[in-house]
Amino acid sequence: MTHSFDALMQEFPMVAILRGVQANEVVEHTQVLLDAGFKMIEVPLNSPDPFTSIRLLQETFGDQALIGAGTVLTQQDLAQLVETGAGLMVCPHTDVSLIKAAKQAGLFALPGFFTASEGFAALQAGADGLKLFPAEALPSLKVIKALGAVIPSETWICPVGGVTPDNVSEYFVAGAKGFGLGSALYKKGQSVTTTKANAQAFAKAWQAWQGVN
Repeated sequence: MTHSFDALMQEFPMVAILRGVQANEVVEHTQVLLDAGFKMIEVPLNSPDPFTSIRLLQETFGDQALIGAGTVLTQQDLAQLVETGAGLMVCPHTDVSLIKAAKQAGLFALPGFFTASEGFAALQAGADGLKLFPAEALPSLKVIKALGAVIPSETWICPVGGVTPDNVSEYFVAGAKGFGLGSALYKKGQSVTTTKANAQAFAKAWQAWQGVN
């Protein structure tokens, strides 16, 4: 995938999180996500045999989408990710050394943050975007607006957790720039048909937002 993180987010600013997906089903689920418009696919490392799934996705869809790993916690995790040829590193926390290593390895980095201090530390380390996690723990969407007032305006602030097709517009109004989509998009064991319907619902929400902005 030759497109930049910025370009992909501008086209479709939602990262699909396939937590719990099995390697023998990951291609089918990803195909319907791509058909709906998704450009970025994340397989968390606490899924079954995640690196096999990531390799399969990179081999099958690497020229169509940005493939990566989520829940990357250690330098060893990162090294294994690099070996797959995938291009995206997502972690739940602000680990400056991990972000820097990912960037040095040529990957896009989307680390987690929850405070302004963490956000600025991640950006200074080279992060391509910021994963606001866990977003469902926010007492109010005003927190996103407040963070957006101090964090550089071009930053991709992406809430993860609690985002649904019905509240996407509320997050955008608050200042979110994109999203990581977990259980509202994919739950372990669900059918490809369900994944397709969920993906289309999120795509419709994005299109509706574009239509009025």
